[in-house]
Amino acid sequence: MRAAMTRLADGEADLPAFEAAGALRTAYHAVERMRAHGSEGRGLSAGALDVLIRLSTSGQGISIGDLARAAGVSSRNVTGLVDTLERDGLVRRVPDPEDRRSVLAEITPAGQAWIEAFRKPSQLAMRAMFQGFTPEELLAFRDLCLRLAANQHRLAAHLRQIGPRT
Repeated sequence: MRAAMTRLADGEADLPAFEAAGALRTAYHAVERMRAHGSEGRGLSAGALDVLIRLSTSGQGISIGDLARAAGVSSRNVTGLVDTLERDGLVRRVPDPEDRRSVLAEITPAGQAWIEAFRKPSQLAMRAMFQGFTPEELLAFRDLCLRLAANQHRLAAHLRQIGPRT
């Protein structure tokens, strides 16, 4: 892997960034495999699980557009996830009290029960995944990941602003 990263990098100065990106991708896939194992075994995709978790913590309904923005995906994608969750009885659509033309997605009691049943296995899995990390290391890791995400958002905004290269 180091040889491949060395070929991509422009010399030794860039190599740590490429190696960090490769390590982050490996770690991301490991966490996602664990999440998928936990959620799909219970009948939900990772995307549907994300929507259900957001709804479970909101205390009120959330618009499809807001769910999509929070997840960084299209409204069409979230609509399909809400359709599936609604069909399973975990989510329902309710009128938006502030806009008669809009609807909100809200979690049902069955959806809250699903989340409660998922909570303990999730806690055990995260403890196992992050075994050996100190609380300080976890905070530093979280902060570094959030800095990376913020950099990506700034870069994406810049790229949208300058448009495609011809």
